[in-house]
Amino acid sequence: MAKETYFSRASLEFLEELKAHNDRDWFLANKQRYEEQVRDPFLRLIADLAPGFIKAQAPFVADPDPNRGSMMRIYRDIRFSKDKSPYKTFIAAHFHHARAKKESAATGLYLRIAPGSSVAGGGIWQPDPQTLKKIRDAIGKDSKAWQKVTAGLRVGPMCSMAGESLKKPPAGYDEGHPCIEDIKRKDFAVSATLTDEEVCSPGLKDLLLKRYTASLPFAQFLSKAIGLG
Repeated sequence: MAKETYFSRASLEFLEELKAHNDRDWFLANKQRYEEQVRDPFLRLIADLAPGFIKAQAPFVADPDPNRGSMMRIYRDIRFSKDKSPYKTFIAAHFHHARAKKESAATGLYLRIAPGSSVAGGGIWQPDPQTLKKIRDAIGKDSKAWQKVTAGLRVGPMCSMAGESLKKPPAGYDEGHPCIEDIKRKDFAVSATLTDEEVCSPGLKDLLLKRYTASLPFAQFLSKAIGLG
């Protein structure tokens, strides 16, 4: 059975044009293009990832519902932003942990499709102080397990940990701890880039599943640390 190709050059061209014409009139005039070339292929991809998550025993939800599912809205929240552009110039999905509330600070997987800057990732981004302390405590108590999962990331496709770090160790943590640089982190997320060629290839779904599966030990450590098991 032939593998499905979800996105085409036309999909990426739409997003490139949206960047140049980010206004309501242009978007409404090109809404059918958006739905046929961008939204609908993305929803099919999300639906097709779900069985792969189950097979890999990845506890994340891939929901293709166009309104309340994994796909994030293309409309920007401009209420508190100086940039009043109404639309995002990329599409994205968040696959939340099955045992967590959708909007909670919990381990999740992420996918962004954008011309020249597509990314697949996973982890916890900007956790609240309580969640952050749980992760730091878990690293402090079981440094060997943490070193094992992060060493696995360095030799695999999910090779970079993103986000911000404190300049000094947080209060209550030994600055001589072997994992102090990670304890200083404020974000715990890993990512891998996707080329435009990979995004438009029939191997996209399998590539994503391979990369998400590679990050599972990392995600499982974080999930256990915050009480999701």
